[in-house]
Amino acid sequence: MRTPLLAGNWKLHKTVREAKELVEELHRAIGKLYEREVVVCPPFTALQAVSSILDGKTIKLGAQDLFWEEKGAYTGEVAPLMLKDVGCTYVIIGHSERRKYFSETDEWVNRKAKAALEAGLIPIICVGESLAQREEGKTVDVVTTQVQAALKDLTASQVERVVIAYEPIWAIGTGKNDSPVEAQKTVSTIRNVMAAQAGDESAGKVRILYGGSVKPDNIDSFMKERDIDGALVGGASLTCESFSRIVKYEA
Repeated sequence: MRTPLLAGNWKLHKTVREAKELVEELHRAIGKLYEREVVVCPPFTALQAVSSILDGKTIKLGAQDLFWEEKGAYTGEVAPLMLKDVGCTYVIIGHSERRKYFSETDEWVNRKAKAALEAGLIPIICVGESLAQREEGKTVDVVTTQVQAALKDLTASQVERVVIAYEPIWAIGTGKNDSPVEAQKTVSTIRNVMAAQAGDESAGKVRILYGGSVKPDNIDSFMKERDIDGALVGGASLTCESFSRIVKYEA
């Protein structure tokens, strides 16, 4: 049985003070949900402060990115062990905004995933198609290529530790979202791709999330689908009211 995972990607939002206030609110609102896993991913500047508040609590900490080297002359980058040291359990890798604005490639995503796993972090690897690719009927081809590239050279046991987030690019921050039925079809395709690489048993253990304008009023319908194991939430994770409702979905 896969434990549902609800992750909030705060992106370029929240000062340290604002981040502390939000996680304190979330802890009071969510309490202890033993059958669901909750993660918040603040900006780098707030990780230490949020980590100190979450210490010993059920909400876990994630980062929004990392670099694959342990140390060196890489100005502006953050190493996997630095994230581990500050209390992170998860790290988002290959988000479409990183691919679009910072020219991240499938090869980079693979290197980052390997580095995260080696450091004991759980990578949340993002995949998804653009609107043009969707309209051209290339969704399956795009996500297949991205998943295969991201998991290249990983062992079955490593694949089991990965989380995949299917985020159709056209739905991120637009207010539009895929239908639960269509999202399920794509997520099922992703699981089949993983099974071909790592075997049915390992693929069956991997949690696959849906992302792309996830909101309190649509989370219930997504979580009713067989292969959708949670959500990677953007804007709706920035307030306690909306994110706590998402975490407390009814399926």
